[in-house]
Amino acid sequence: MEFNSADLLLFMPIIFYGLAGLVLGYLVISLFLTYLVQEIPRHPVTDAPDWGSVVDTIIPAIDGGSLEVWRIDPEAPSRGIVVFAHGWGRNRDRMVKRARQFAEWGFTTVIHSARDHGNSSPKRFMNAVKFAEDIEAVLKWVNAPVLLYGHSAGSAGAILAASRNPSTVQLLFLEASYAHTKEALMSLYRWVNPVFGNLFGPMIILWMSLFYKGELEKYSPARLAKQIKMPVMIIHGMKDQRFPVSFALQLKQSFLHDKVACYLAKDAGHSDASLTKGYNAAIQSFMAEYLDVADNSASE
Repeated sequence: MEFNSADLLLFMPIIFYGLAGLVLGYLVISLFLTYLVQEIPRHPVTDAPDWGSVVDTIIPAIDGGSLEVWRIDPEAPSRGIVVFAHGWGRNRDRMVKRARQFAEWGFTTVIHSARDHGNSSPKRFMNAVKFAEDIEAVLKWVNAPVLLYGHSAGSAGAILAASRNPSTVQLLFLEASYAHTKEALMSLYRWVNPVFGNLFGPMIILWMSLFYKGELEKYSPARLAKQIKMPVMIIHGMKDQRFPVSFALQLKQSFLHDKVACYLAKDAGHSDASLTKGYNAAIQSFMAEYLDVADNSASE
């Protein structure tokens, strides 16, 4: 069958509307996915603290909501307070194993669930800025100098909270963090599914850029690092498939001072660097070098 120019003209509207339909469908689906990735998944765990004197309470969040918080004091005099921030989709229980280790070293530990996580109050469109707001609500409640420890999305919130509260945060621990937000999101979407990540990831990030008025990069850890003056320890699994170890190394280079330690766990992924053999020694060495200095600075 042969087609002449008249036949082609006849099919042009069909082709045009077909392509327009595909583009519109892609935009609608990607917009829905942009909403979805900020709402799910949620994977809370159950692991309550089993040491010390435990206070299980509710404190106010910045928006009138509430945060569930554990404060666990050791039986002996406390060496200081460590605030822990969990990652995306988790809850305060996720940080209990890390907190238990610090408790063995004599620290008071404070662990909260971010809004829209655990039994804290609901909140739409959680992000690093809102994670930081929840950390700051905890810092206000504690009302004392702290060591701040964030994991994954919690680390992004932690570095923002530390940049805003330099006189409160003595030491900063960033586990499974990243350098730049857009790069991290693309890596995460590709980790979930390569087809999904490559096909919809760029458009999801574009929608987010529009929704957040171009401020995605403003709150990237690599940019915030330039404001950080307290000692920092970066902790990262070398087999992390969500945020590759190159992200951690790039973040390390972003700080303008040399008080930055880096523990790279050889056989660890995104969430288990704290379970590796060298973790305890690396943390203790970092604190031995910088904690007394931080205590003296806070008292001046």
